[in-house]
Amino acid sequence: MKIRKSTKIIALIFAFLLTAVFAVSCNNKGSDPTKNTPAQGTPGSFKDTEIKITALKGPTGIGITKLLEESAAGTTKGNYKITLAASPDELTGKIINGELDVVALPTNVAATLYNKSNGKIKIAALNTLGVLYILEKGDTIQSLSDLQGKKIYATGEGSVPEYVLNMILKSNEIDAEVEYLSEHSELAAAALAGRADIILLPEPFVTTVLSKNGDFRIAVDITKEFEKAAQGKSYENAVLTMGCIVVNAEFAERNKAAFNNFLDEYKASALYATSNVKETAQLVAKYEIMASAELAEKAIPNCNIVYIDGQEMQNMATDFFNALIAYDQDASSIGKKLPSDEIYYQR
Repeated sequence: MKIRKSTKIIALIFAFLLTAVFAVSCNNKGSDPTKNTPAQGTPGSFKDTEIKITALKGPTGIGITKLLEESAAGTTKGNYKITLAASPDELTGKIINGELDVVALPTNVAATLYNKSNGKIKIAALNTLGVLYILEKGDTIQSLSDLQGKKIYATGEGSVPEYVLNMILKSNEIDAEVEYLSEHSELAAAALAGRADIILLPEPFVTTVLSKNGDFRIAVDITKEFEKAAQGKSYENAVLTMGCIVVNAEFAERNKAAFNNFLDEYKASALYATSNVKETAQLVAKYEIMASAELAEKAIPNCNIVYIDGQEMQNMATDFFNALIAYDQDASSIGKKLPSDEIYYQR
């Protein structure tokens, strides 16, 4: 009798287990399989969205170097394909047609692109402020007023350097002659050959000239003088915002969580660049963003690498565009008109 009773108990337990397994199996068959997949916006989902990014060689590419290194090592949260280009012209068509998702561009080029494409791109963050400086061979220029009657050699005719220089000179009632050369390298070579003693150049060409001829020095910080010239104007919050992060508008709308994660990782990379100059200089040279680590280490502190987004970005960039319009009457530098507020990406 005891044996029969034990056998009956075991049979009942076995039947119960079979019923439980069957119930779980049926429940899984009727469930949504996507519920076992991380939803977009969780760390596990960012690898599912490849973001195609191209930055420019030079100052606007410095902020992405740490992210570029981490992406190559596979240690980022996001899935990035990062490349580098020499000129904005290589990027404008590709960001509009979706061949690229994110690019770094001069801020005024981004405004022009937005206007010409009817809003197919957005500015997501500012990444580079002013990189323009007036160098002098000698020490006679101690203030802007000392430029009166002088001849300045510059580059960037018909673009931001020309408009900004004109704004500063006119605001300070300075009459100076300006001669434009076509290439930064051409002007740097002319200065080093003794054919130009007062020059307006961007980094890293500033550092190139300073390192090769000790008689040159920085006489005027254009970024600071631009902000002074804007005081009391309708665009008084204007800052010389030279570079920005641009995103394809449709891509950002479809992949908001993954793109926001990219912005977070880019921000960390930009902050790393400014606080770890020596290490960043090595990466800048490794990825051929500048000619050498030695040059990069000297140039980075003058490149005004930043990360600014949200409302602060919008205020700074809008006033910058208004400042350009004030000294470029047909607004050709930003695509003939002030971009609407829709140009700015907000999280």
